Amino acid sequence: MAMKKKPNPQKPGSIKESARLAFEQLQKELNIEFKNPALLYQAFTHSSYVNEHRRRHYTDNERLEFLGDAVLELSVSHFLYAKYPEMSEGELTKLRAAIVCEPSLVLFANELNFGKYILLGKGEEQTGGRTRPALLADVFESYIGALYLDQGMEPVVKFLEVVLFPKVGTGAFSHVMDYKSQLQELVQQKNNGALIYEIIDEKGPAHSRIFVTRVSLADQELGIGNGRSKKEAEQQAAQLAIQKLQEAMED
Repeated sequence: MAMKKKPNPQKPGSIKESARLAFEQLQKELNIEFKNPALLYQAFTHSSYVNEHRRRHYTDNERLEFLGDAVLELSVSHFLYAKYPEMSEGELTKLRAAIVCEPSLVLFANELNFGKYILLGKGEEQTGGRTRPALLADVFESYIGALYLDQGMEPVVKFLEVVLFPKVGTGAFSHVMDYKSQLQELVQQKNNGALIYEIIDEKGPAHSRIFVTRVSLADQELGIGNGRSKKEAEQQAAQLAIQKLQEAMED
């Protein structure tokens, strides 16, 4: 029995001239030129387009999406590990999940206008596929996968340093972070030094101890919190400190 020939990624000359010109424009906008344009074309090729052009042996972006998902997760993990040395494994995992979830990827894809470059079948086009969240998220991941195959990890990281990482620094994902992490993020934006947490008092009997913790920055008290554990007291102190810093920024 003859083996079925696997489709190869589309060659630069196999897509329509209008699409080729559009991808050239995309590369200029991103300031990233692909060594192998076929990988870029494949990253934006939806399975519906492949199904309508079977004779051309196009390849859809599903495999690149699989690779891009892993590359993106590794890149974000490395960034968070370096940026938040005091975060626990659980906190890092929670924050990473918020960054690489579908709604976030859709946001990134829309900011880059990726939707207008997707190669879609007519049916998918007519039913709004170009703005479908799952499809846009997949395209963002497949672009990451294509860039990684074409040029390696360093260009991927540089791309994310422009598109994704700054959003972490400006608090776009602070809703999933604890108060200590949010406070650390605010302080790092100003490069104001290191936060210091210290227990200044302990109240109550041993079986019902209340800890009082102060958080300070450059010898300036930012907040005092109470809690039944040191961690709880630190969280409350950090919460009050955030409120104080944000009020100062608004003045």
